[in-house]
Amino acid sequence: MTKLDQLDKQLISILRSDARTPVVKLAKQLNVSRATIQNRMHLLESRGIILNYTVNLKSSAEINPIRAFMSIAVEGKKSPAVVSALMGIPQIATIHNTNGRWDLIADIRTHSLEAFNALLGEVRAIDGVSATETSLLLDTLKR
Repeated sequence: MTKLDQLDKQLISILRSDARTPVVKLAKQLNVSRATIQNRMHLLESRGIILNYTVNLKSSAEINPIRAFMSIAVEGKKSPAVVSALMGIPQIATIHNTNGRWDLIADIRTHSLEAFNALLGEVRAIDGVSATETSLLLDTLKR
C-alpha cells in the first residue's frame, strides 16, 4: 500500500472535483509552490496512484443514461464461463467479484429502458447464472 501524506490527499481531493484545475490555482489553494504541485502530480502518476484524468458528463448528456448495478449469483464452479459471457456484453461496463450473498456485481449502462430490459433477460439466460437482483441508479451524490 502506498502511503499518502496530507498534501497528497488534499491534492487528490481537489483533482477529483475538477481534474482541470490549473496548477497555479492548486498551489494557491494548498499554500505551496507551483513546482511542488507539479512534482507531486508527477510522483502520483508515476507511482500509479493517479491513473488518468477524465471528463464527467451531466447525466442528460450521457450516451447511455440508464445505469444499474446487477448482483449475480453463480452456480458452483461456473464463474469463469459466466464472467466470459458477461464480458461479451457491451452494455456491461465493469464486473466485480464479491463475497457474501452475491458472486458478481455488474455495472450496466444502456440507452433506454427497453434495452435495459433486454439486457436483463440476456444475463439471466446465461448458463450458470442462478439468480440476479438489479438496482437502477437514480442519482450520483459524489464523484
